[in-house]
Amino acid sequence: MHSSEEWQQPYRELTWQALALGIVSGILLNVALIYSALKLGFAISASAIAALIGFVLLRGRSWRGTVIENNLNQTIAAAIVTAGSGVVFTLPTLFLLQSNKTIGSFSPWPLLAAGVGGALLGVVLIIPLRRKMIEIDRLRFPTGTAVATILRSGAAGSEKVTLLAYGCAIGAAWKLLLLSGWLNWPGVIENDELSLSFGLLPSYLSAALYLSPLTFASGLLAGRGGLPFFFGGVAAWWIIAPWMVHASWLNPQLANAELVEFIYNKSLRPLGIGVLIGAAIMAMLLTLPIIVAALRSVAQAVGESRAQGAKSNEISPWLLLSGLLGAMLLLFFASWSTAVDVPLWRILLATLVGTLWLGIAGLIVAQATGMTDISPMSGMTLVSVALTMALLGGEVVAALAMGIAISVAVGQSADMMQDLKTGFLVGNRPLQQQALEFSLSWIGVVVAFAVIYALWQGGGSAGGGFGPNSSLPAPQASALAEVIEAVQKQQIPLDKFILGGVAGMVLEGTPVGGLGIMVGLAMYLPFSITLTYGLGCLAQMRIEKIRGYAYAEGVLVPVAAGLIIGEALIGVAEAFWHMGGG
Repeated sequence: MHSSEEWQQPYRELTWQALALGIVSGILLNVALIYSALKLGFAISASAIAALIGFVLLRGRSWRGTVIENNLNQTIAAAIVTAGSGVVFTLPTLFLLQSNKTIGSFSPWPLLAAGVGGALLGVVLIIPLRRKMIEIDRLRFPTGTAVATILRSGAAGSEKVTLLAYGCAIGAAWKLLLLSGWLNWPGVIENDELSLSFGLLPSYLSAALYLSPLTFASGLLAGRGGLPFFFGGVAAWWIIAPWMVHASWLNPQLANAELVEFIYNKSLRPLGIGVLIGAAIMAMLLTLPIIVAALRSVAQAVGESRAQGAKSNEISPWLLLSGLLGAMLLLFFASWSTAVDVPLWRILLATLVGTLWLGIAGLIVAQATGMTDISPMSGMTLVSVALTMALLGGEVVAALAMGIAISVAVGQSADMMQDLKTGFLVGNRPLQQQALEFSLSWIGVVVAFAVIYALWQGGGSAGGGFGPNSSLPAPQASALAEVIEAVQKQQIPLDKFILGGVAGMVLEGTPVGGLGIMVGLAMYLPFSITLTYGLGCLAQMRIEKIRGYAYAEGVLVPVAAGLIIGEALIGVAEAFWHMGGG
């Protein structure tokens, strides 16, 4: 029973506890999910995990925390994580290009400015559409709706946090065990992979499991939705690779490790890049109706804002304008600092066109996310880099600076609308959420830069902590780096790019949203990672069939999230340890 004194206390909304927890959990989840994205090539939503943590740490023993307070905690954490996710798909490209001597040294400060500018623009450009998309059009925003259900689930959330903590401990302990080297067994367990061939299967089948709780847990979270990723890897390594060998397409003198490396580097990876490019182009074509709907939404939103006048519960238009101008100055600084010997008028043009394209891309992604929960961010980033390189005369660093800004911005636009949908469903005031995302999302950009730098330097004095042939393949950044290098060296494998591009367009045109992107990433990754991920998907489907949906959501989800966080935090801590000479 509550005492009369407890009932008289004001309703808790934006408290210092929610603010502090949102920032701290956002930073920790950002670190973990950056590590995860470098391994798998796609990001995992942090909103639900942050909401689960808030149940215990905000409510505590007195159980005085509120749904709105937890919603604000979750909003802060998700904004920080999403900004970091935008950085992780673009910034590593520069490290990979520098290691291959495609570009020279570069300063991180203009790139950081571009990322912060993108975080601001992603928020300010999408806020005017909130009422139209959420209150009038009633777009579903599946992730935002699911998080609202979690926030209103009551005390059951504390049990999920306990399970999350157990998963975190297991993931961390297993990662420490792998780092110790005690599991190494020549011929059976090497480089964190368990061989399944036992000398009986051909090497080109790449039959091995990656002993990573993070990878398996990501499959547990995806379930049936992750099967296209799994099937893409199966098709690449158990259908295409054997067919190439038996059709005598490869040098007959190659065998064992050399044969596997040739198939991977010279055939499957270029095909995977082609599939990614084709899928990105098709995704852009399919979103043309969404662009029209988004532009109509802008016009209607402007008219409704004028009609509402001072009664609007949105952030101040003057503050939005200030944020827009400040962000554009940051983008101009990034382009001016990185574009060598480029006339000032071209830099100004690139800034204006980049901002305009950023706004359009944000609208597309927010609208697509509201309808399907699928974000075509990869395609937007690819188009952005190509557009900026054309405007700035092929300046790679300047183009990727704009790519960082746009990748961060479109992610923020989608996340902003997801969080505002959650707030709308639980009765929160949009002004609070908007102000928090506007003022705090930049933290995610700074954290992402620090983590990526640490992971790169953690590979040794010369770097190399992620990329192809490492434990963190960074597939999105690696694919972008290979395309840039191929263009500059005029060594584009057109046959494989075209073949993969056609396949990607066909796959992306199917009713299964994001199919082309998932298959392309699977072809690009080592099969051991894809196989472990696929087993996680199959395990989730089997457990859900036996124990039911409620068990899968209530037990598997928090445990899987904990496994991801535990392994990733130890992996990042290892990188910082090596940076310090440990």
